[in-house]
Amino acid sequence: MTFTDAVEQSRFELRDAGELVSVLDYRINGDTIALTRAFTNPAKRGSGYAAIVTERAVDAIESAGEHRVSPVCWYVAEWFDAHPERAKLLADA
Repeated sequence: MTFTDAVEQSRFELRDAGELVSVLDYRINGDTIALTRAFTNPAKRGSGYAAIVTERAVDAIESAGEHRVSPVCWYVAEWFDAHPERAKLLADA
């Protein structure tokens, strides 16, 4: 699997064997990055791709150390609920 930050499209992308399987759109405003929409190819749903792209995006955001996260997307909000150890990255934490 390949994870990339497609800056020009303002989204993180996850590819499996070269095929785009999941994306996580974002919007940057100052020191906050709003994760606005997670989408997985309908034919690939149920394979855990949304969780993978979300985790890798959060890892990348944390590693860069430049932004706090605003989980606008319901899926991302639920992901943070399931991973309270990552709550320190939230903009309202």
